Amino acid sequence: MSTQSAVSVRLVRNATVLVAIGETTFLVDPLFASPGDLPPIEQTPNDRPNPLVPMPDVDLSHDAVVVTHRHVDHFDDAAMRDLEADVPLFCQPADADVFTEDGFSDVRPVDDSASFDDVTIHRTPGRHGHDDWAEKMSPVSGFVFEADRTVYLAGDTVWYDGVERTLEDFEPDLVVLNGGEARFTAGEPITMGVDDVAAVRDATDATVVVVHMEAINHCLLSRQTLRAAVDDVRVPDDGERVTL
Repeated sequence: MSTQSAVSVRLVRNATVLVAIGETTFLVDPLFASPGDLPPIEQTPNDRPNPLVPMPDVDLSHDAVVVTHRHVDHFDDAAMRDLEADVPLFCQPADADVFTEDGFSDVRPVDDSASFDDVTIHRTPGRHGHDDWAEKMSPVSGFVFEADRTVYLAGDTVWYDGVERTLEDFEPDLVVLNGGEARFTAGEPITMGVDDVAAVRDATDATVVVVHMEAINHCLLSRQTLRAAVDDVRVPDDGERVTL
């Protein structure tokens, strides 16, 4: 009798996660800065420097890197220095040239899909906010990791029909959402809040995991509030692993 691959997602900090499918591990959106090394994101109600919290003591061993977009809380100078220059690095096409200029020698832009080991990587759409903010913050991407089990990592997006279509098309076993309800002093949130997470929970039978919490100054939704507001959703602490 065949057995399905082990699948897990381990939150490091913010949107930095380790996605493991079988024997293959992807490091997603590496943010390696020490607390306070980065300035606060401007035009927000909270002016504390970033990151707000230290990295947990986590083994960051990985086979490949995936970067959803180049905003500083998803890929920073410390990650650029610390990552191996020849690591396979998957990204959206708009960011490929910049990674090459940074000195990475194995940059693999994903237009539609790509393969690595026994995993097919699909790039999916995202909407990083509402109205004018969505355009200002673009481009962003999510990624689906498909083997005999499937992980959908939505990236920096709010709930909209692109996320709904991805859930319908891939029927993932595990969904990773960027929460925190990041926002500026004007306009609506640019990442998922309570209502967005609840909409995803209602739209899928998958295990839903919410990260991107309590690490960057413009993320105002707390873990405690989200856990109390939405049932049957995993909201891990930094360093925590969720396994199927």
